[in-house]
Amino acid sequence: MTNPYENLGREAYWKSAVAEPGAHGLSGLWTPKFAIKPKHKIVTAGSCFAQHIGRALADRGYSWHDCEPAPPYMHGQKGRDAGYGVFSFRTGNIYTPAMLLQWLQLAYGVRENPTEVWERNGRFFDPLRPAIEPDGFESADEALASRSITFAALRRAVEEADVFVFTLGLTEKWQNIETGIEYAICPGTVAGTFDDTRHKFVNTNTRMAFAALSDAMKLLRRKNKRLKVLLTVSPVPLTATASGKHVLTATQYSKSVLRGVAGMVADDMQHVDYFPSYEIITHPIFRGMFFAPNMRSVESEGVATVMKHFFADQARVFGAAHATSMTRAVPVMASKDDIKCEEELLNAFAA
Repeated sequence: MTNPYENLGREAYWKSAVAEPGAHGLSGLWTPKFAIKPKHKIVTAGSCFAQHIGRALADRGYSWHDCEPAPPYMHGQKGRDAGYGVFSFRTGNIYTPAMLLQWLQLAYGVRENPTEVWERNGRFFDPLRPAIEPDGFESADEALASRSITFAALRRAVEEADVFVFTLGLTEKWQNIETGIEYAICPGTVAGTFDDTRHKFVNTNTRMAFAALSDAMKLLRRKNKRLKVLLTVSPVPLTATASGKHVLTATQYSKSVLRGVAGMVADDMQHVDYFPSYEIITHPIFRGMFFAPNMRSVESEGVATVMKHFFADQARVFGAAHATSMTRAVPVMASKDDIKCEEELLNAFAA
């Protein structure tokens, strides 16, 4: 061998790995670190794209683990509107690495649970998940009591799961200046009142995102030594940006930071892996074919292509998985039009 490039496989060269097979002939995009089998309890959380992944796994007979199911009187769409069956616990969307860490720290008592509650028209909303009750709670105490139930569900999910799938979505966030608590969405949008002396905008940089995601992965591991984590990055662009930049470039910044950080953490930690759903949807070789006309929503063909690569690469490395006949919980999301995405509420303020 005269140089390190002589003995590389076909996957290492653009011509043989991308240009020649084309968009529909790509293979081997992911070499998974660990097997994900139908028998494993799989927890999903994160941005709106995580809902697609949860649904696709459940449809193939994998064990999607629902740790906060809807009460009997709230099945179907009614339960979904209240945030049940969307993720494995009733947190609503968790968009940023810091928000994931915050939920874990609050659930395990590492951080003081804030008592702040937003109000609108005599109804009360949880700032950590203001969209889970569209009409709000009857009282502040009820909102905080409901949050405690979700803390318990999150702890149960972490401690019982085999695989935790987390989809990163945003770098932009709003915080309470005094407490440092990160909100799910800007105060004054869904509920509450915006006050620039109490609320601040932060656009997370790579250093901040890496620190938060690393700490979250370490906390998960401390609570469940056998837990594996699969990170993905949502391909869905920002609905709006408060960064002062054009929303297109703000989106590119956000996704670049998250993709880089996810890869860094996966390289550093043996129990964490990264799956390239973001690349499959957004890469130029696909020419935007997986996006709806609004160039934001992901069409069902895109989700199917992502999961085709997921299952093919799992089978290539670990052998084909076969679902059993056991009864499994199924997330209740239906179509792209029914995906719960709190960030989309910002569209109401578009000019």
